[in-house]
Amino acid sequence: MDMKRNSVQLIGNLGMNPEVKSTTTGKKVARFTLSNVAYKTKGNEKTSTVNWFNLVAWETQADIAEQYLYKGRKVGINGRLVTRTWEDKTGKQHSLTEIIVSDIVMMDEPKISQAA
Repeated sequence: MDMKRNSVQLIGNLGMNPEVKSTTTGKKVARFTLSNVAYKTKGNEKTSTVNWFNLVAWETQADIAEQYLYKGRKVGINGRLVTRTWEDKTGKQHSLTEIIVSDIVMMDEPKISQAA
């Protein structure tokens, strides 16, 4: 197994419309969330857990997100994990794990109002 590989594949539904911005250097970036459900069966009892993931798409993938993605849309994504750390003004340390999106696949039909 190649331990240097950093690859994530997920299928789920968007939890929000993508927030699209441009950096000071003019690069487009879209941020959005994706959820999926994990099921577990113990005896006759079936439970579920909703997992939430923070996604970041740059440039071409941000364009796709801006044009075609919306809250509730079912998508598949490929990407890689990154963890950012920073210190706020009070000196408190923070960290956030995100998935940098490399591919987006729409897995459902778009809503009529969204297709245009």
